[in-house]
Amino acid sequence: MPVPSPSPLQGFGLGLRSEHYAAFADAARPLPAGLKPDWLEIISENYLVPGGRPLWHLERIRRDYPLVMHGVSMSIGSSDALNLDYLRALKALADRVQPAWVSDHLCWTGVDHRNLHDLLPMPYTEAALAHLLPRIAQVQDLLQRPLVLENVSSYIRFAEDEMSEAEFVAQLLRRSGCRLLLDVNNVYVSSRNHGFDARAYIDHMPPEQVVQIHLAGHEDQGDLIIDTHDAPVCDAVWQLYVYTVLRLGAKPTMIERDDKIPPLLDLLLELDQARQLVRQTCSPMNPPPRHEPMRQRVWPLPPRQDLAPAA
Repeated sequence: MPVPSPSPLQGFGLGLRSEHYAAFADAARPLPAGLKPDWLEIISENYLVPGGRPLWHLERIRRDYPLVMHGVSMSIGSSDALNLDYLRALKALADRVQPAWVSDHLCWTGVDHRNLHDLLPMPYTEAALAHLLPRIAQVQDLLQRPLVLENVSSYIRFAEDEMSEAEFVAQLLRRSGCRLLLDVNNVYVSSRNHGFDARAYIDHMPPEQVVQIHLAGHEDQGDLIIDTHDAPVCDAVWQLYVYTVLRLGAKPTMIERDDKIPPLLDLLLELDQARQLVRQTCSPMNPPPRHEPMRQRVWPLPPRQDLAPAA
């Protein structure tokens, strides 16, 4: 049956983490109006429970913020059969919190019913595409909503690859009708690890099927970059984000932080850099850049404002 388009969502969001439950729910200390996120992303697995404090916090917070759901356990690319119990629980949560969309990763997380607790890349082959297409259709039919898949960061490549990652992702979107959560940091990490052109990757993405963007920090070891989500977004990723907005248009954008989590205000100030960059980039007075190597162009960042939380 036809798959409906995702619900509209605009602006800038954050990943909801337990460290910030109190700050989001504290009516006595509201967030600064100009920095308040427009929406929040939840990790689906944290709320696949019948009750308890996580759901209690979520029910309070979702009264004030639209949500999107983001999972890490679907393992859409595995050779194992899809976990129907997991998918039914995912649908029940989606029916409960009514997210704008449900996303997971274009990867596999285990085989032979063993979870390897990592987001492992697909081989970029026609056989892999043929494997994924009916699985995506099965998930969309069960959830009764579009599936949004995120590109992952990677550290190895398959000798059997028949196409680039960008070509693979674009083909999958075209053939399946699913949507893309474009992780700009992951594109940068993988481009450095594998030596491809990050901007050419962005050029391959169909704008109408990109519904969300992730930004995050990483660990740069020189000859290897590891996607850690434990640091601020670096200048090179901000540059690639500006290029992405110029090529694909402004998309709902959020910052992920999963370790070394700072106070909420620090993340809101960082998110405001994305907001200001989009405003500058989308100005009619700001022409698109030429396609130059990233190292030859430095995009100015808006000045950071030191704002105290509202009393």
